[in-house]
Amino acid sequence: MPQHILVAVAWPYANGPRHIGHVAGFGVPADIFARYHRLAGNRVLMVSGTDEHGTPITIVAEKEGLTPREVADRYNRIIADDLHNLGLSYDLFTRTTTLNHYRVTQDVFKTLFDKGYVLRQETLGAFSATTGRTLPDRYIEGTCPLCGYGEARGDQCDNCGSQLDPTDLINPRSKIDGSPPVFKTTEHFFLDLPAFAERLQNWIAKQEHWRPNVRSFSLNFIKDLKPRPITRDLDWGVPIPLPEYEHRDDKRIYVWFDAVIGYLSASIEWAHNRGTPDAWRDWWQNRYARHYYFMGKDNIVFHTVIWPAQLMGVFSDGHYAGSAAGAFAEVSLQLPYNVVSSEFLTMEGKKFSSSRGVVIYVKDFLSRYDADALRYFLTIAGPENQDTDFTWAEFVRRNNDELVATWGNLVNRTLTNVHRTFGAVPRPGTLQEGDQRLLDEVEGGFASVGAMIEDVRFKAALTEAMRLAAQVNSYLSEQEPWKVIKDDPERAATIWYVALRCVNSLKILFTPFLPFSSQRLHEYLGFDGYIAGPLEFKEYTEEDGRSHRVLTGNYSCWIGRWEPPRLPIGQTLRQPEPLFKKLDEKIIEEELERMRAALK
Repeated sequence: MPQHILVAVAWPYANGPRHIGHVAGFGVPADIFARYHRLAGNRVLMVSGTDEHGTPITIVAEKEGLTPREVADRYNRIIADDLHNLGLSYDLFTRTTTLNHYRVTQDVFKTLFDKGYVLRQETLGAFSATTGRTLPDRYIEGTCPLCGYGEARGDQCDNCGSQLDPTDLINPRSKIDGSPPVFKTTEHFFLDLPAFAERLQNWIAKQEHWRPNVRSFSLNFIKDLKPRPITRDLDWGVPIPLPEYEHRDDKRIYVWFDAVIGYLSASIEWAHNRGTPDAWRDWWQNRYARHYYFMGKDNIVFHTVIWPAQLMGVFSDGHYAGSAAGAFAEVSLQLPYNVVSSEFLTMEGKKFSSSRGVVIYVKDFLSRYDADALRYFLTIAGPENQDTDFTWAEFVRRNNDELVATWGNLVNRTLTNVHRTFGAVPRPGTLQEGDQRLLDEVEGGFASVGAMIEDVRFKAALTEAMRLAAQVNSYLSEQEPWKVIKDDPERAATIWYVALRCVNSLKILFTPFLPFSSQRLHEYLGFDGYIAGPLEFKEYTEEDGRSHRVLTGNYSCWIGRWEPPRLPIGQTLRQPEPLFKKLDEKIIEEELERMRAALK
C-alpha cells in the first residue's frame, strides 16, 4: 500500500536571493527524497515557501527604500524562479503573507493561549541604538557566558549548544552595525517550552533513526528549556489574535513561530487549490504518514523541539479547536518522523557571506552551468554529514572526471554507436552468463540505491549508482562490440542490447539526483512522456483580491516507476547528444577572479 510522505522543506527568507549553500541544506536533498518516493509509488506532499516576516525583511526594505511587502514580493519571485530552474519539485511553494497562513497561524496561537501554553511576561527587549527598531535574537552576537565562545547568538551558542537570551551575552552587539543593543522593558508572549520538557525528552529519545548530530543536539538542548518569546515589537508580521491587539500595529507574532506553522498552512492551501479542501488530512491526521523535514543545522532546534512542542500543545487534549480548515477532526497531527539536517557548506575556505562578497547565488551559477552539474556536486561532495568546502577546482574535477567521464561517457558511447549502427533497439541473441550477471547487478540497484535514499543517505546512494554505471562501462570495454560486429553481428547486437537495458535502468536510478539529463536520456531512448518534469507556476487569487504565484507541478502524469523499465526491441532511437558538458579548467581562475573582484 502506498505511503503518505510529507516532505517539509525549510522556508528561505525573502530578504535576498539564495546561494548554493542554502540549497545544499534544504533544497537538493529534499527534492531527491521526494522524487524517489514519487517514483516508488508513494503519495508525496512537498511543501514550503518564502519566509516573509520579521526584522530581516524590514532591514532590507529600509536600505532599498521599499515597503516590506515590496521586498517580499521581489525576492519571493527571484527565489521561486531559482528553485524552479534547479528542478525542485514542490507540490506547493507558497509564501507566509497569504490570508490562509495568517488564519492558521492565529488559530495555533489562540489555541495555545487558551490552553495556557502561551504566557504573558515582561522582559527586556533588544532594540537597535541607531534605528530604534527591535533586534531579533539572531541579529545579536557576543561572548557566551558559559563557554566563552566569542560569536554566540542571542538565542543560542553554536559552540556549546546552550539556549541563551540576548541579555545573557557578554559584550552584546548588533550584527547589523556593531553597536550595542538598547534593552527596554516590554510585554511579550512566551511559549511555555518547560511544560513540554518531559514529553519532548521521551519522544526525542525514541528517535534512534535520526542522524546522530540531530538527536544528540536536541537532547542536549532540552536539558535547560526556558519559555521562548513568540512576539516582537514590530509592525510587520502576523497580527496577535487577541481583542486588545485588534487595532494595534506595534506588536506582531514573531517570525520563527509562524514559519514552522507554514508546513501545516501550506498543506491546507495545497488542498484548497486542488478543490479537495480536506486532502491535507491524509498526511497530517494519518498515523501511518511519515513526515520528513529538511534544513541546515542552524535550524535543528526549531524542528525537533519548538515545532513539536507547538503540535503537542495544540493537540494536548486530543483535539484542535481552531477554525482555519473548517474544524479539525479530533485526531492529533503527526510529529516529525525524521529531521534531516545538513551541515554547512563553505566557499573556497570561507563562510558564505553576501555582504562580504563570499557568495555564489543560485541564479548566477545556473546562468553559467547546468542544474544537474550543481545537483551532482552538492550530493556527492556536499555537507550531508560534515561541513564541506565548495571550490571551483573540485567542482570542475567532479564534473569532468566523474559525471562526464563515467555516466556521461557510458550514455554517449552506447547511444551514439547503437543509433549509428542500428537506429533502434537491436534484437539480441542468447544472453551469456556475463550479460545476465550485469543486468542483474544493475537492476539490483533499485533495491540498494532505494534503501539508501529511504535512509536519507544520498551521497552513498549516488555513489552506488555511479558504481553501477562504471560497471557497464567496464563491460563494454571488455566486450568491445565495435570490434565484434565485424565477425559476429548477432553477438555485437546482444552486447549493445544489454548496455541499452542497463542505461535505461540507470536512467531511473539517476532521476532523483539528475532529473534534467534523465529526462533527455528518456527521450533519446525513444520514449515519450515525463519521468522527471516539468514544473509549473500557477496564480491564485485570495478573498481580498490579492493574488500570489506558487510553484507546483502535475506529478501524477509522470510515467517513471522505481523498477527496471521495459525497453521494446525495435524501438526507434532519437539522435543523441552528450548529456553533460566537459568544463574547461580555465573557468577555475575566471570564477576565482570574480570572487576576488567581489571582495574588493
